[in-house]
Amino acid sequence: MTDTRYLVHGVFWDGPPPVPGPGSEQSDGGQPVLRLQDPSGTFTALALDAGTRLGFRLAAAGKSCLGHHLVHGPAERDHILCPARAAAVKGSQCGRCFVLDDSRLIHDFHRGGRVPPGLRAYLMQQHWLYVATFANGASKVGTASHLRKWNRLAEQGAVVARYVARAEDGRVVRILEDLVTRDAGLPQQVRSAAKAAALVAPAAAVELEALNNRLAAETRLLLTGAGIDGFEVVDETWVRPVLSDAACAPAARHAYPHELSADAHGFRIDSLSGSIAVAALDGSELEFVVNLGQLKARVIELGDHGSDVPAVQESLF
Repeated sequence: MTDTRYLVHGVFWDGPPPVPGPGSEQSDGGQPVLRLQDPSGTFTALALDAGTRLGFRLAAAGKSCLGHHLVHGPAERDHILCPARAAAVKGSQCGRCFVLDDSRLIHDFHRGGRVPPGLRAYLMQQHWLYVATFANGASKVGTASHLRKWNRLAEQGAVVARYVARAEDGRVVRILEDLVTRDAGLPQQVRSAAKAAALVAPAAAVELEALNNRLAAETRLLLTGAGIDGFEVVDETWVRPVLSDAACAPAARHAYPHELSADAHGFRIDSLSGSIAVAALDGSELEFVVNLGQLKARVIELGDHGSDVPAVQESLF
């Protein structure tokens, strides 16, 4: 893959849920990958295992459009490449692809918004409501379709999470989500930058577990008296992937000292939470937190590159 330019679509956890168990009986929950698109439109999945060395250089300035999706059902969708190979102006899309993307209509469906038949079929499947807590205690309420019930939280980078309701469709679950935000004050988003900063100094596991348990219990109590049909309250704990355990554990770490929007970079991935890596630089014994989510919609060239170690490491302590 060296010398080929790739458009980065992001970090994805598409594997099956982990199977809890002692020792070798514990499965990791699927292999996370960095999804890359070459100039012909072909996709490559670059595995991000513990011990993976990732070297690359930024091969173009700015961000490029990732295209759009047409949804045909719960497990069927087409990814349409941007025909103009345009620059991204709305997140990771050009204006045209943003308008054509079925996904943007999801958030107004429960308010009576019209959606195409394929997206309606997707939204009418069973959905789950969860409460997720991240490394610094920041917590949120969110939703996941039944087919990506586990994967959604793996990609979010939760440290601990609980499912609090199972809804008959995507309309009901989003009504519940808005209710929890309004009446319990739980936000629906935690910024990626905040998640990365939190992994520099994660709170103790027992504290995060207790906080998430309390917030989930309060949310279930709120839902019990909501007077809304089409769902049932549940109490189910999400199982975190093994690859994320080290990243979520308290340790002496430092924020990655370089911007991923330019220049060349290279490091060994030791652990991964969502799209955020705990990595080692050549020539340094320090651990660094690298937000690989910042590569989304950027063009890179893979190769044997390395990251400069900060000149005065003592200043990081």
